[in-house]
Amino acid sequence: MIGLSEKFPENIHRIERFETTVPTKKVQKEIILSLAKFNCKTFSFEEITYPTIPNCKIIFEIGLAESKTFNYIDEEEKNRFLKTLRKEIFKVIDLFFAIRYYRINQKKSSPLNFDYYLMRIIFEKKLIEFRVFHERGPRYISPEDLSSIIINETNRNSVKKGKVILKKLRAS
Repeated sequence: MIGLSEKFPENIHRIERFETTVPTKKVQKEIILSLAKFNCKTFSFEEITYPTIPNCKIIFEIGLAESKTFNYIDEEEKNRFLKTLRKEIFKVIDLFFAIRYYRINQKKSSPLNFDYYLMRIIFEKKLIEFRVFHERGPRYISPEDLSSIIINETNRNSVKKGKVILKKLRAS
C-alpha cells in the first residue's frame, strides 16, 4: 500500500507534534508537493540548519513507502500519490531520507558519511505527529532538525498559496 511501510521500527528517536487549521487532505498534499520540490536539490549547510561541518553541501533523497520498499519521490511518484489522495485520506505516511553530505575544498567536493532516516507522519484530525528514526550515519542533521526542515519547507511553499500553516505544539 502506498505511503505505508510494513517494517517501520518501533524504537523512535524523536517525536514532534504539530497542529493545523486546514483539512488533513490539503496538509498531505502540501507535504508531498514540498518533498518533491525539495528532493535532490543541493543546499549549503547554513541554508538547512546550524552547520556542524564548514564548507559542506547537502543533498536530500526522499522516498515514499510502499509495503516493503520506498519509491523515490519523482514526478511520477508524486502524481501517483496525489491520484490516490483524491480517493482516500492517509492515516500514516512513511518516508525514507538519505541525506548526503559533501565537503567543498577548492572547487572539489569529497563525500562524507551519509545519514539515513525513516519518518512516520501520523494524521489525526487537526494534529500531526512526526516520528523520526535514525537508521545510521553521523547525525550531522539531528532527528529534531529533520522534522523542522520538513515543516518549514511545507509552510514556506504553502504560505505562498495561502493554504497550510503547521505549528509546533508546546510541550506539556
